[in-house]
Amino acid sequence: MAKTKIWLCRYSESRRGKFFEIVLLILLAVLFLFSFVLGRYDVPLKEVVHILLGRWFPITPTWTPNMETVVLNVRLPRILLACLVGACLSAAGATYQSVFQNPMAAPDILGASSGACFGAALAILLGLGSYYITIFAFGSSLTTVGMVCLIGQRMRGNPITGMLLAGIMIGSLFNAGTSYLKLVADPTDELPAITYWLMGSLSGAKMRDVSLAAVPMLIGLVPLLLLRWRINVLTLEEEEARAIGVDTRRLRLAVIASATVITAASVAASGMIGWVGLVIPHLCRRLVGNNFCHLLPCSILFGAIFLLLADNISRNLLATEIPIGILTAFVGAPFLLYLLTRKEHIL
Repeated sequence: MAKTKIWLCRYSESRRGKFFEIVLLILLAVLFLFSFVLGRYDVPLKEVVHILLGRWFPITPTWTPNMETVVLNVRLPRILLACLVGACLSAAGATYQSVFQNPMAAPDILGASSGACFGAALAILLGLGSYYITIFAFGSSLTTVGMVCLIGQRMRGNPITGMLLAGIMIGSLFNAGTSYLKLVADPTDELPAITYWLMGSLSGAKMRDVSLAAVPMLIGLVPLLLLRWRINVLTLEEEEARAIGVDTRRLRLAVIASATVITAASVAASGMIGWVGLVIPHLCRRLVGNNFCHLLPCSILFGAIFLLLADNISRNLLATEIPIGILTAFVGAPFLLYLLTRKEHIL
């Protein structure tokens, strides 16, 4: 009788997870198309669909060249990048929270964001273009996390706690380095550029930026999706995990490395966009539970929806575009207070 109840519970949880995955996928598809219509230059939805399909199918043009330019060169890269960054930040947050068993874990917990900010600020200070800013931010982010892992492994005691403490220390050092670069930057040119990048924005995104960011994002996301059922095992004790044939040490390193790569790629492509990796996984747990097999896909879809919606608001709410990092903070900060004041467990 007890086994039957457990089976029914798991079956119900699986159906619930698949249901929300389908719902979120439909919502993302609708919002994806609707986002092309939003903007100061009006492009009807019918023309948007024709322009997009015209890339692969022979369709008689009924749109103007300006419409095609706006859809393909301005809005399409930005929409794709918003979906990719939102999906990756949310996936990284869900992964870190599950691996470290810490409900407050976020994508920058190991200092990836701090390293990316330092690299981007250094590239701006050197007068490099947007392409090299992304490369510097990505490389510096990976370097930071590498240093954290090396220091964390040398610390005595629990290796997870060691990595967390090392992340705090190394992140603080790179934050101090970024502050120094801002101090010596030209206040009329370089300092505003650094400040704006640190606030996070998707403005000016090009297909080259999307292609550059998509490669490491896929390299990190694919292993997480393939290993998502094993990540549930990390919640067990070491002896229990070994009893079912899972090497938790190697699995944890592989998962952390994958989450770090997608975090570094996201921050390098969009700047500092906080709270997505903290807020979205918790909301998805309310929908599908703690089973990572369903939590990860839902976090990916919900994260893409959330950031795409935030970007639509940031570029259409006022005459001057609002940095998207400011909008996500307006959502994240109240949600953090909600988490801290809840009486029940949040993970």
